[in-house]
Amino acid sequence: MKRFATLSLSLLLILSLLAPLAQAKDKPKLVLATTTSTMDSGLLDFLVPIFEKENGCKVLVISVGTGAAIRYGKDGNADVVLVHDPVAEEQVVKEGFFVERKYLMYNDFVIVGPADDPAGIKGLSTAAEALKKIESAQGVFVSRADQSGTHKKEQRLWETAGLKPKGSWYLEAGAGMEAILRIANEKRAYSLTDRGTYLAHQKEYELPILVEGDQELFNPYHIMLVAPAKYPFVNNSLARKFSDLLTSERGQKMIAEYGVDKYGQPLFYPAAEKK
Repeated sequence: MKRFATLSLSLLLILSLLAPLAQAKDKPKLVLATTTSTMDSGLLDFLVPIFEKENGCKVLVISVGTGAAIRYGKDGNADVVLVHDPVAEEQVVKEGFFVERKYLMYNDFVIVGPADDPAGIKGLSTAAEALKKIESAQGVFVSRADQSGTHKKEQRLWETAGLKPKGSWYLEAGAGMEAILRIANEKRAYSLTDRGTYLAHQKEYELPILVEGDQELFNPYHIMLVAPAKYPFVNNSLARKFSDLLTSERGQKMIAEYGVDKYGQPLFYPAAEKK
């Protein structure tokens, strides 16, 4: 009898563990491909559970660089994307891979680096000036080098500065933003980062902001639905609900308030009705 009771308890325990998995399996799923900054900043950890609870669904978040996130959508491997490379976004919408592209939010990029600032860029008014001084001083610079939105922005900034960075001082890491900040901190190097990820992790590193405020450092984010005409199997209905929530007055308020209590300022600014 004791053995039977033990087996029964074990079976009940197994069933109790499997039940949530079975329930999750039965829930409708939304695949969101997005840039690393929306995850590294903690924004999606805040927003996604709210959407899941209200819609009885499960959101699978694929956090990669913007270039890779767009490719997931172009290949029909995502239902919705949230990215920050307007040039690439406009192109894939024009090609018919995405529909209902909406301006969601913005923040900005900043150039961070070691406190002693060996290249002397602190307080410069433009990113181009800063990059010229970094290159001239051969100050170590860590690039994401992953075709992300941040990497694309960095490449355009080097072009504006009239430079093609190369050499032992220019480190192409091929990693996400949080990892880049860690590497820059370890190597006492400079880097370009979005402000949201920086604020979420600033206490972990000794990397002060050295250059900010240049209009060229503006960083807009858009949300786009994968075109059902291209891929009829995508969950367009759930994708539209997710987009509608984030661009609604309520969703924009949540974005505006995220991070204020912890960091003293928003990590992102709502922009759904801005043109």
